[in-house]
Amino acid sequence: MDATHKAQVIDNEKKLLLAMKTNNVELLDQLLHDELLFNGPSGETATKAMDLENYRSGNINLHTLESSDLMLNMVGDDVVVAVTVEILGNYLGQEIDGKFRYLRVWKLFENNWKVIAGSVVTLSTDN
Repeated sequence: MDATHKAQVIDNEKKLLLAMKTNNVELLDQLLHDELLFNGPSGETATKAMDLENYRSGNINLHTLESSDLMLNMVGDDVVVAVTVEILGNYLGQEIDGKFRYLRVWKLFENNWKVIAGSVVTLSTDN
């Protein structure tokens, strides 16, 4: 994998987690592709517009986001990231406290990496 691309995607992963934690809709808008599809832990599929509205409205309020076990693979021009994230907060009215495994696909558009697809599964919960 190109070391520059790897560093850029790792940096964007950090920015994405920070944007999620701080409800930074503007930064999320920059990092997520307009045609994003994301599958949640119960099988629901969300679009970028749905995700941004949930952050904008306060339906998502995350206090802790700690990542570990990051893996990256370059596939053609895309980068696939798998990462474990420990989350504490509130998601659509439900308290969450657990570990989740995210899979995200990043694609480069005019020098800007954007998430084009993703999913998350629950590894463990404390609630």
